[in-house]
Amino acid sequence: MDHASTAPAPHARYDALIARARQGRPAPAAVVHPCDVHALESALDAARLGLIAPVLVGPPAAIAAAARAAGLAIDALPVVPAADARGAARRAVELARDGEVVALMKGSLHTDELMGAVVASDGGLRGPRRLSHCFVMDVPGHDDPLIVTDAAVNIAPALAEKADIAQNAIDLAHALGIAEVRVAILSAVETLNPKLPTTIEAAALCKMAERGQITGALLDGPLALDNAISPEAAVIKKLAGPVAGHANVLLAPNLEAGNLLAKSLTFLAGADAAGIVLGARVPVILTSRADSVSARLASCAVAVLVAAHACAEA
Repeated sequence: MDHASTAPAPHARYDALIARARQGRPAPAAVVHPCDVHALESALDAARLGLIAPVLVGPPAAIAAAARAAGLAIDALPVVPAADARGAARRAVELARDGEVVALMKGSLHTDELMGAVVASDGGLRGPRRLSHCFVMDVPGHDDPLIVTDAAVNIAPALAEKADIAQNAIDLAHALGIAEVRVAILSAVETLNPKLPTTIEAAALCKMAERGQITGALLDGPLALDNAISPEAAVIKKLAGPVAGHANVLLAPNLEAGNLLAKSLTFLAGADAAGIVLGARVPVILTSRADSVSARLASCAVAVLVAAHACAEA
């Protein structure tokens, strides 16, 4: 049989997520400091699809100038004034804290400016867990969305932080409608080696799951990348169980490894990466100028599904 004829169509995984997110009402989302074409187009594209109801937060004159320069019509969108990028981040956080928006979307400001307001000890949006980042990846030739974490927030997470990162990703997978969440805890090898601390942490995380400290998924590790996602590699290494070769969540040992993995999939395998930060009281949509339109829309769809799932669980 010709494999090309049975492979998912380009962006089929993202299209399914977007279609699912569109089933509800548009989610009110604060677009933080949308003072360039990229930020405004992302918000308007998502609004046209009925994913979000954008609330533009930032300097009104700068937002209007960016819209005019790009030929974009924003007259129908509410604008909440703020003097600058940091002020916009603080004001957007206030809107989320007051329940006026259910998601934040990064505009034309630095990520640390936005996240600084989110994690502020006074008036921020911290939840009981550590914040972490997930890429929901649409990988050509891979049937299901692939979640990669953490590739953007936690540089060198310790064991307790990895437990939070794993739980955030598991909750995300459930929000996306993934029935069986299979988490591979990655290292360079699949055997325990005291000289590789990430292998010991992987085993500890699996034991934490056995004891109910991490819930809602099947965990296995340490696993090398090949035997986490390739059934053939798992068989060759004689790895049994439901996760090896079939993981849909990849927990990286540190930020460098996660970032390299995500960008390798994007630039070498033609994958798209929808980015979101979890663990705060509302999801935070992180987009990049390099993102495709499909990835930007998928990021919004993921945030909508996360917000809806949190509402249903409350």
